[in-house]
Amino acid sequence: MAQRLEGKVAIITGGGIGIGAAIAAGFIAEGARVLISGRNAQRLEGFAATQPAESIAYFAGDITKPEDAEAMVDAAIERFGALHVLVNNAGIDPAGTVTEIPIEQWQQILDTNLNGAFLMTRFSIPRMIASGGGSIINVASLAGFRSIPAMPAYSATKAGLLGFTQACALDFGPRGIRVNMISPGATATDMLKNQMKPLAESQGTDVEGALGILTRFCPIPRAARPEEMAPAAIFFASDESAYITGQNLLIDGGASIVDPNGASTSSLGAGWGGKK
Repeated sequence: MAQRLEGKVAIITGGGIGIGAAIAAGFIAEGARVLISGRNAQRLEGFAATQPAESIAYFAGDITKPEDAEAMVDAAIERFGALHVLVNNAGIDPAGTVTEIPIEQWQQILDTNLNGAFLMTRFSIPRMIASGGGSIINVASLAGFRSIPAMPAYSATKAGLLGFTQACALDFGPRGIRVNMISPGATATDMLKNQMKPLAESQGTDVEGALGILTRFCPIPRAARPEEMAPAAIFFASDESAYITGQNLLIDGGASIVDPNGASTSSLGAGWGGKK
């Protein structure tokens, strides 16, 4: 049976670690050739060394710089001869309320999480059209739909990706470009694990224990593994989703359907989820 992404060329930003690396590995396993990008050349090189050399390339650069974003697209074309898929995955998440976060950091989060996706999309679409069409997958977050304390910049950028996704889907569907979005919930990346350290310390537990606290009211009461994001990205990149565009898929273990106040105060809360 043919691999689902055989013959396709993809760019994955933030592709050297976490969800980006998991998606890259999944794409390659399905027959794609992939260029991963990020700012840390050593990290990119290390991940690339784990994959078949003929199927992967990497580009160290900054997606907030137009010249770097355009160069990433050029590098994929030069190496693999076409471009069919873009995964806008790169993101940062410094915390701080609107009165606490430095203005420069607010701007940096917007530049990386939202403007970076804009620049990569801007330079990729003409190359995708020349390649016969393509699929763009924006990686957002449950935080774009459910607020996280002291993270207004991250939440705003992830919410903004939904409008951006739908606008691009509308504008470029007639040109053969589909644009969709996946929104992970709590996923056990290094980024999230670092965020969990203060909670772990305050509760006298370790990071795994903190992740358990974070997800205790989810229908699937655990953090996701990064590789559990790959199947949805593969689906959106493949021809199996040829009539799907402008959509968002929450991959959150059901977190978005839960009222945490109700779950914690319900008379059945002590035994909820079969935890007896």
